[in-house]
Amino acid sequence: MHIGDLMAESGVKFGTSGARGLASEMTDWVSYAYTVGFLRYLQEVGVLVPGQAVGIAGDLRPSTPRIMAACAQAALDQGCRPINCGPIPSPALAAYGIALGIPSLMVTGSHIPDDRNGIKFNLPTGEILKQDEEGIREQEVKRPSGVFDAAGAFIDTDAARLPSRDDSAYRDYIARYLDFFPPGCLAGLRVGIYEHSSVAREAYADVLGGLGVEIVRLGRSAQFIPVDTEAIRSEDIDLARQWATADRFDALVSADGDGDRPLVGDEQGVWLRGDIAGVLCARQLGVAGVVTPVSSNTAVEKCGCFQSVLRTRIGSPFVIEGMQTLIDRGLSPVVGYEANGGFLLGSPIEADDRRLAALPTRDAVLVAVTILLASVEQGKPLSALASDLPHRFTYSDRLKDFPTHISQARIATLVSGDFPQDKAAIESLFGASFGPVISTDTTDGLRITFASGEIAHLRPSGNAPELRAYTEADTSERARDMNAICMEILASWRR
Repeated sequence: MHIGDLMAESGVKFGTSGARGLASEMTDWVSYAYTVGFLRYLQEVGVLVPGQAVGIAGDLRPSTPRIMAACAQAALDQGCRPINCGPIPSPALAAYGIALGIPSLMVTGSHIPDDRNGIKFNLPTGEILKQDEEGIREQEVKRPSGVFDAAGAFIDTDAARLPSRDDSAYRDYIARYLDFFPPGCLAGLRVGIYEHSSVAREAYADVLGGLGVEIVRLGRSAQFIPVDTEAIRSEDIDLARQWATADRFDALVSADGDGDRPLVGDEQGVWLRGDIAGVLCARQLGVAGVVTPVSSNTAVEKCGCFQSVLRTRIGSPFVIEGMQTLIDRGLSPVVGYEANGGFLLGSPIEADDRRLAALPTRDAVLVAVTILLASVEQGKPLSALASDLPHRFTYSDRLKDFPTHISQARIATLVSGDFPQDKAAIESLFGASFGPVISTDTTDGLRITFASGEIAHLRPSGNAPELRAYTEADTSERARDMNAICMEILASWRR
């Protein structure tokens, strides 16, 4: 069958960050088939040859080792040599593949609950883009006889095993930062690492410790915790404040499950919003061009720090395409970031005689190190770093278990294309709380700008049955209050 047919049959589909679905639906056969489709697509476009190595890594959720083994077996059956890179951050795997010129697969569901999982596919040049997804979808795969049972599990469980772990990708990732940032540049800082179940927890300790930070490990969990850096759980907000109150920290750092989206907290235990962290990181690196989705804070344009700011749809593939657009226009260096905090290097960064290679995929560690360095160099606590940025504040939250088809249908009633009609429909829902509508943007979901300058953005998730709301206002309290109002209105859509 074609991979596209398998998507419909299994429920495992492409989202904004690779293929994702329920772990129970990501059977050995489905995971194997997706990998075969990916590798056959690479052969089709001429970037994979027989005998080539394929990097495979994963996060710490319980279903990951099984899926990694299925991917490895598929690579073997396609005449490739799987390299088991172990549980490492997604950007570590991508950087390794780019350096060696080999494809790679990261088994992860990122921030979503552990009853789900996914596979991120990387070309030898970085993440797959939307046109690559279409190419994979068209690949035809045949279920081998006698290998899988009726439920899609390997009949011979001993036959599908991961090779011995190779730590080269992890070592290279740590060296990437220790070789670029000056030795001891973060000496004197005391940083708490909220480890939970993030695969980035060891990388944070090794990089920050290697740059002189006194590190304190906090909150390690043997069970997978779905930490979402874009819709931060109340438990994680409370934990950060408790740690900051109980002990002296210059900062707190964490990441989502696969270590590509950071959480950076200040000395008061307040987590920075991802789109503010992105501006601070880009400013510290001295970049010329910035690419960010429509959901990000408008402070990036208003601050005047960058020659060019380009807005895209939500999702790293769109940000990557946008970075290439700015590079083609002659800008350098160019970076991208998302509201979830993920930061991408479209161009190399040079400092003195040191060079940080481009890494066009989301990376958490770079953001944390760069913001800590900004704090040291400016002599400011983290809480004061954004004090000179325009006072624009964002907030986001989501409704879980909200069927995508329902949210899409509801939003469609507000985007007919006739602005006076859409304005009236939107104001009937939100006007009493937010006032008149002056413009809408349908680049990705529905982004509404009100006459007050406040913004509400409604968007079904591309990775899970969730409906998200992003709000922006002149104060953090107002952005939060707006979001609560949006959540109440959107919750009524279930009925």
